[in-house]
Amino acid sequence: MRLQANWLTHPGTIAVFDALAPHNVWFVGGCVRNGILGLPVDDIDICTDALPETVMDLTRATGLKAIPTGIDHGTVTVVADGKPHQITTLRRDIETNGRHASVLFTHHISEDAARRDFTINALYATRNGDVLDPNGEGLLDLGNRHLRFIGDPNARIAEDYLRILRFFRFHAWYADPNGGMDQDALAACAANIDGLTQLSRERVGAEIKKLLLAPNPAPALATMEQTGILNVILPGAQSHPLT
Repeated sequence: MRLQANWLTHPGTIAVFDALAPHNVWFVGGCVRNGILGLPVDDIDICTDALPETVMDLTRATGLKAIPTGIDHGTVTVVADGKPHQITTLRRDIETNGRHASVLFTHHISEDAARRDFTINALYATRNGDVLDPNGEGLLDLGNRHLRFIGDPNARIAEDYLRILRFFRFHAWYADPNGGMDQDALAACAANIDGLTQLSRERVGAEIKKLLLAPNPAPALATMEQTGILNVILPGAQSHPLT
């Protein structure tokens, strides 16, 4: 599959890829997912096997603005032609605590894909738009509008409990509303509900706001209420049922 999208040929994006040309570079995540679906793309996420310091040096050498926004975790924001590009070195998790992960950089795209949350978010594309699906499940799930975790849902959630809320948010935005929720994923979300108490109010609030912006968030919110998730993040919610 090859993407056909205007953002692939944005002058700033071309400049970023040119600057990093000695290394492997791909688009990743939301821009690829939305590009396939023909939906608007707001953020350009890029991954590379270049180390963060190398990304800084190479892009600055060509006159681009490079900001070490999350350099300890491998992320640099490069502004080119007025457009920000979030560039992250390929990573694999070595330790997680339910909120954040300690990572090691890698040269293998398959290791980077394995650490992501949902199959539809583990899609990559070359600068020409050729789509890569390292896990072998993302394209099929996206075509079927089916949202599920990569591998063991309990393991993915234990890495970051915010993924419980992200599951409902992404289901509201991208899944087939008539297809029902993935039962393994839903069971794992309910089983790990206590982990939500470890999250900051800011992270929870930001995720809920994004969920509420979905075209029809009501079914996801109703399921969150039925599983008790809504009452954990919004104490007293069960006193005011949605149905």
